[in-house]
Amino acid sequence: MLRRFGQFSSIIFGIQRHIQKLERAEMESCGYKGSYAQYLVILTQYSEGLSASQLCEICDKDKAAVSRITTEMQEKGLIERDQTANHIYRVKLKLTEEGRRVAKFVCDKVMTVVGEVGKEMTEAEREIFYGALDRIHARHQALSKDGIPQ
Repeated sequence: MLRRFGQFSSIIFGIQRHIQKLERAEMESCGYKGSYAQYLVILTQYSEGLSASQLCEICDKDKAAVSRITTEMQEKGLIERDQTANHIYRVKLKLTEEGRRVAKFVCDKVMTVVGEVGKEMTEAEREIFYGALDRIHARHQALSKDGIPQ
């Protein structure tokens, strides 16, 4: 079990490190921070926009990180805040025209990477893998919320 935990942790952290390296390299080529990539990809899926709280939940990031990054992204002209909401926490974050352009660039790169890293897997293997990964994530999430059983 300990060997499996070490292997799992090492693989997950390695994948995350490589994703961040790719995000950084591609986003810097456009003059932006790598940390914007995930937000851009997610916002492309919600044309009506998302509140900061919703973005926190989807990205699994804390409010301070989301606030800092979205403020930077707004200053760079990538997102705008829809001011029609009656409460500051319900304000929707939406992509600007420039944001949509950069997001398309990022999404195209994501599709290339996903295709490359999964090209040796069959569709059946991919379904099993993502199903198992989803269950592992859900259990880790529950344990981090509820605590480790005694």
